[in-house]
Amino acid sequence: MQQIITEKTKLLNAKGSLNQKGYATSLIMDYDRKDIKASKFRIKEWDYYYVGNRDYGVAVTIADNGYMGLLSASILDFNKVWEKTNSIILPFTMGKLKLPSTSEIGDVEYKNKQVYFSFKNDGMSRHLYVKYQNFWENKPLEINVVLTDPPQDSMVIATPFKENPKAFYYNQKINCMKATGWARFEDKEYRFTRENNALGTLDWGRGVWTYKNTWYWGSLSTVLGDETFGFNIGYGFGDTSAATENMLFYKGKAHKLSEVQFLIPKKDDKDDFMSPWTFTSDDGRFEMSFLPIIDRFADTNLKVLRSLQHQVFGLFSGKAILNDGTVITLEKELGFAEKVFNKW
Repeated sequence: MQQIITEKTKLLNAKGSLNQKGYATSLIMDYDRKDIKASKFRIKEWDYYYVGNRDYGVAVTIADNGYMGLLSASILDFNKVWEKTNSIILPFTMGKLKLPSTSEIGDVEYKNKQVYFSFKNDGMSRHLYVKYQNFWENKPLEINVVLTDPPQDSMVIATPFKENPKAFYYNQKINCMKATGWARFEDKEYRFTRENNALGTLDWGRGVWTYKNTWYWGSLSTVLGDETFGFNIGYGFGDTSAATENMLFYKGKAHKLSEVQFLIPKKDDKDDFMSPWTFTSDDGRFEMSFLPIIDRFADTNLKVLRSLQHQVFGLFSGKAILNDGTVITLEKELGFAEKVFNKW
């Protein structure tokens, strides 16, 4: 069952539970942090952007996860096969970062002696600027990117948790935004232009989560001929009986999928993230192979709190079928897929 939400309402009712459950193609329900009935320690809010092309990419995050905030930046080079990531953890932010209540407009920024993160959104374009002193081996990273031309449709999902009626996940993924700008690290400048098919993706999340969970997420944005194509796939936490977050995007329009399964190979009874994966769907509309290039791995283990992340970038090949039966064929198109375990 894929329940579409078409009525514009507040996200939460007077009890702090979701008014509607399911998916939409725009941010139709209004999120207000003040409507949450759970502890401030349990509220999770983040804006994550990935910007890249076939050769390189950057990722930046501003997150306010209640008892801790996170500022993170990554740079990846798929030809050299390396990546660098650095993060700052801020204690007990609990809303102090003031992330916007909508993805459609609003600014967020943070500055100290080591970093300056600025995400500005005037409703027409998104300007991402990051200056990270001593990012890696005493060398700074600077990112200056503008995202425009979002597609008409995006993936939006409102997911409850069976074990806690005051827990929820409200999430939007915007694929295939046009990117222009640059990143500078060491002696190299990485240019993002229309000519090299640079595109941006937003993962906008707001919610109250249960303490222990594992999620799977995959995303791709590319240019096929003169048209953009992308997908968002994922599962693993919350009650997705009303809807999944699996969706294709072609020429700016969404095409809803049902269930997609990540088949990560095993070695010695452990996930073997750098061997080829496969993906399959219950309706045969998403069948892909995935050849890993880089595993952006991080394990923050504070015993009671832990985040174990494998964000794997690689090449997707296979087919995706639109609502009208049109078959989209991919041949070694760059995207990523991840498995993340959290106790938070």
